[in-house]
Amino acid sequence: MPVNPSDPRVKRTRQLFIQAFNDLLDEKRNIYSISVHDIANQAAVNRATFYAHFEDKFAFLAYWMTEKFQLILRKRLPDDAAFSPDNLYVLVQTVFQFLVRFRQYLTPGDKQFEPLLENAMQKELYRLLLQWLQSGPKQSGPQEKLEATALVVSWGIFGSALQRSREAQSRTLESMVEEVIEVVTVNLGAFWEQATG
Repeated sequence: MPVNPSDPRVKRTRQLFIQAFNDLLDEKRNIYSISVHDIANQAAVNRATFYAHFEDKFAFLAYWMTEKFQLILRKRLPDDAAFSPDNLYVLVQTVFQFLVRFRQYLTPGDKQFEPLLENAMQKELYRLLLQWLQSGPKQSGPQEKLEATALVVSWGIFGSALQRSREAQSRTLESMVEEVIEVVTVNLGAFWEQATG
């Protein structure tokens, strides 16, 4: 039977798993050598409880990355942050900085988890952008347009940051952020015009 993620007990248990995993990561310095057994032991719960919350280690890692990324975003953008050029700049800058730092901690054995972890981040970026677009003033156009806009913009931001994190760059991080903002603003300008008009 699936657990209710809104239940405070479920939240506490999942936080135990995250803390246990973070402690193990500090100790072992790689993701690939940490097993479900290790996480459950470190959290002082049995494996059956782990599997009641997560299908497998991969599902847990996607959850862990989403939580980690959300935590960083909440430090930079309040939960009630409105959709604005300034907040978009903070968001793009945060994605770039997060990916650069994240890549520094991956070991060669962790490469197998990169797509999974990156996908979790991109989905969270998409979710936030869509939330911003939906919470703005009355939008002209269907929900599908909002979803398509959030999808294209989230992949544009994420793909640019991912590419920069994988290769040595002659340009500064700030100049890359500025260029990405310039490009995505073309897609989002109409939404700001509606918000300020």
